[in-house]
Amino acid sequence: MNMHPSDMKLTNARRGADWWHGGVIYQIYPRSFQDSNGDGIGDLKGICQRLPYIQSLGVDAIWISPFFKSPMKDFGYDVSDYRDVDPMFGTLADFDAMLEEAHNLGIRVMIDLVMSHTSNQHPWFSESRKTRDNPKSDWYVWADPQLDGTPPNNWLSIFGGSAWQWDSRRLQYYLHNFLSSQPDLNFHNSEVQDALLDMARFWLDRGVDGFRLDTINFYFHDARLRSNPPLPPEARNASIAPMVNPYNHQDHLYSKNQPENLAFLERLRALTDEYEGRACLGEVGDAQRGLEIMAQYTEGESRMHMCYAFEFLESRPATTEVFKAVFDKLTTEAADAWPCWAFSNHDVKRHVSRWNLSAEAARLYPVLMMCLRGSACLYQGEELGLPEGDVAFEDLQDPYGIEFWPEFKGRDGCRTPLPWVTQAENAGFGDGKAWLPVDPAQAAMAVDRQEADPDAMLHHYRRLIALRQDHRALAQGDMTNMSVSGNVLSFERSIDAEWVFCAFNIGDTTAQVRTPDGDWNIASDSLGLMAPDGGALTLPGWGMTILKKAGG
Repeated sequence: MNMHPSDMKLTNARRGADWWHGGVIYQIYPRSFQDSNGDGIGDLKGICQRLPYIQSLGVDAIWISPFFKSPMKDFGYDVSDYRDVDPMFGTLADFDAMLEEAHNLGIRVMIDLVMSHTSNQHPWFSESRKTRDNPKSDWYVWADPQLDGTPPNNWLSIFGGSAWQWDSRRLQYYLHNFLSSQPDLNFHNSEVQDALLDMARFWLDRGVDGFRLDTINFYFHDARLRSNPPLPPEARNASIAPMVNPYNHQDHLYSKNQPENLAFLERLRALTDEYEGRACLGEVGDAQRGLEIMAQYTEGESRMHMCYAFEFLESRPATTEVFKAVFDKLTTEAADAWPCWAFSNHDVKRHVSRWNLSAEAARLYPVLMMCLRGSACLYQGEELGLPEGDVAFEDLQDPYGIEFWPEFKGRDGCRTPLPWVTQAENAGFGDGKAWLPVDPAQAAMAVDRQEADPDAMLHHYRRLIALRQDHRALAQGDMTNMSVSGNVLSFERSIDAEWVFCAFNIGDTTAQVRTPDGDWNIASDSLGLMAPDGGALTLPGWGMTILKKAGG
């Protein structure tokens, strides 16, 4: 096993090499986390400055969204140099210092690798587009037009319109599943695979603890370029793209989710396994067969450690029936898969606003997440209970929102700067004009104000994360006996001799719950959990209980 010197400093890490298995991961969107130099953009030094705060949350790791060199057409998800830091975020030395300090504090660091595509300003693409016979001519997905000059097939871009862009140099189309400035790499070319794995090794050698792998199911395309079939209207949903986007009109059988991807994932896992305690978290972007793909991608010990699921990132309210349906399907299609659940991230409306949650509901849902089988991702500001930020059209930065405004306002509302100090300029985010405006409603919920209030959401998150960390059954155990009775969702978690019973009233009205046979005690005194009275208990609206079996 390869060991970087900074690995030795994970003295406060909760667990060893399997830290990811049930771990809690805190996502940082660096542009909006902490600005250290007054240019209005968050940076690596800002992250380093706030690491003690992250440590205080009790999470296992941070995932940092892309900070590589980029023209920032898609805010870093269009990489022009995989081996360097964009100057707006700092330098490689800043990254190394941040990584070392994180390890000193017992925090593992995962970085966001975007391997399905690059920027059109990447040197690889600049060479590839020159001619049809240069050494990198086949590193991207090029295709001749149809006889009438139209694109090779009907594939659509997630950002709207055709997924094909005409190039006047090669007189061919190139594939872009996202922006036209984000050409797709050709994974059918083994040299491309080797180059990307060599890039991953570069970061592993620097000491990173793993990768969040963007759009992992987009790596390969159908080599025959077959058109996608239509998707029936009743099967469409907005978990990947807003309903105003015709992307939802296709069943994406051929533009992604190709079987050849499995062999590459095994190569990536084999590389990761050369380094102790590393983990791969794959983002599966598919509205119709996400759990099925998750099962394939996490099967056995030779593929991804876990996959990022979209089931709770949708707009539909997360009712008891939704949770039950998701886990029933998971049991049927992906019983051995290891999911990583999230309610919010940098691509979707914050869940407090998306689900229109009351104060009581906003406290219940994260506790429920910490009790679900799988790992968990928290998005920066989620621990403050932040709602979606209000961004006027003239302040929009996201090309997605600009394209589909006003029916879809894009992703800027979940990317507004994190508020640290209520009364400070830009709520303590930084001294200069922020790249997105600070929402006054969010500023009123800043970290400093919540630190001073023991009942604030911030302390609630610390307590619920501690609950998970203190009970191995919640972090890594089996989940059994999930049932729904009206608005109450209940299930059991167990590992070895430890048994935990969980019940959540996802509704406003009082409900009665029967506990399983045995002697059960409240698992935590700090979360407002309801105590059993014999074999029964009463849950008020949005009430919950988590009970540990005596002797377990």
